[in-house]
Amino acid sequence: MGRTGCGGETVGRYQEEGGGKEVIKVYSEDDTSRALEVPSDITARDVCQLLILKNHYIDDHSWTLFEYLPHMGLERTIEDHELVVEIQSKWGMEEENRLCFRKNYAKYEFFKNPVNFFPEHMLSFSSETNGEIAHTQILQMFLSSSTYPEIHGFLHAKEQGKKSWKKIYFLLRRSGLYFSTKGTSKEPRHLQFFSEFSSSDLYVSLAGKKMHGAPSNFGFCVKPNKTGGTRDLKLLCADEEQSRICWVTAIRLLKYGMQLYQNYMQPHQGRSGCSFQNISPMRSISENSLVAMDFSGHKAIHRSQAWFHHKISRDEAQKLILQQGLVDGLFLVRDSQSNPKTFVLSLSHGQKIKHFQIIPLEDEGEMFHTLDDGHTRFTDLIQLVEFYQLNKGVLPCKLKHYCSRIVL
Repeated sequence: MGRTGCGGETVGRYQEEGGGKEVIKVYSEDDTSRALEVPSDITARDVCQLLILKNHYIDDHSWTLFEYLPHMGLERTIEDHELVVEIQSKWGMEEENRLCFRKNYAKYEFFKNPVNFFPEHMLSFSSETNGEIAHTQILQMFLSSSTYPEIHGFLHAKEQGKKSWKKIYFLLRRSGLYFSTKGTSKEPRHLQFFSEFSSSDLYVSLAGKKMHGAPSNFGFCVKPNKTGGTRDLKLLCADEEQSRICWVTAIRLLKYGMQLYQNYMQPHQGRSGCSFQNISPMRSISENSLVAMDFSGHKAIHRSQAWFHHKISRDEAQKLILQQGLVDGLFLVRDSQSNPKTFVLSLSHGQKIKHFQIIPLEDEGEMFHTLDDGHTRFTDLIQLVEFYQLNKGVLPCKLKHYCSRIVL
């Protein structure tokens, strides 16, 4: 079930009285779930902290809560400061909506590597700005109340009440999202208002082609946060993932501004707030040390590793990596479907997912694994992964974060 606990009116009453508890149900990727009794004013960050402590996970600041609307095929990151019970109170009783808990390495990546998120051809600046703009300044402009970088480019928009999609030139400004009625003209008389974001939420479309006949898989939409119906959705679709990421990131920055930066900085500044946050000290442990070594001598010791995914398809691997964020170095290892005796390393780099075949090699009766035609050889997959966590080798980047499925 997507919703448990009290109805929306009761939630409101609890919050007015400054007390009370609500029951929320949180799901992981493998469909396991956990019910939690929480204060009615609990934030998404505090829910994540609670689950991290209860399950003894390592807190690496990438754990995230998502809102999933299966009947619309939509999902969004719930920002760390948002009130979870308030979000749940807006769900209709008949809707199978879910709160999902998993890693999202890309949540604040634009603060670290803005150059990957804002392609130059999609950015322009107001006339007061002279000369070249550094990418760090772009973020400052998003966070400032007086300036804005303009995001512009073509998007496919679903026409209201129709099945058809139309390719239109859009512009994102501080006052909202606009589209041009005449080609790429930015003249005020040609600009038509499309949406603002203070009373709506931004979702990524997970099944746009199937559910809405979208021209690509890179859909997103603006949904008024007061309604549950599909009629009021403003559906958009980009031609490529990088374009979608740019639009979605820019809208998040415009909607939340400085609050996002404070969310990003909070874990590094020490914490206060809910008492359960202080139950155990935060541990900072490198992901390399999370590899559970198994010296039983069994040939398939890689199967116990969190980064190994037995018998999943290329599409499933891509979906898992996309879900956890297209950051450089996010990876998993899986069985090859085309060749039963080989394995595949699936790796995110440059906002694309690349697949590298791990070939078995026999030399003087001994079996090895190699990614580079035998130049570098490993007796097992654990050795291979640990090597590429420390060395780039033939890969475009080192292996940094592993994709794992958690059980709640």
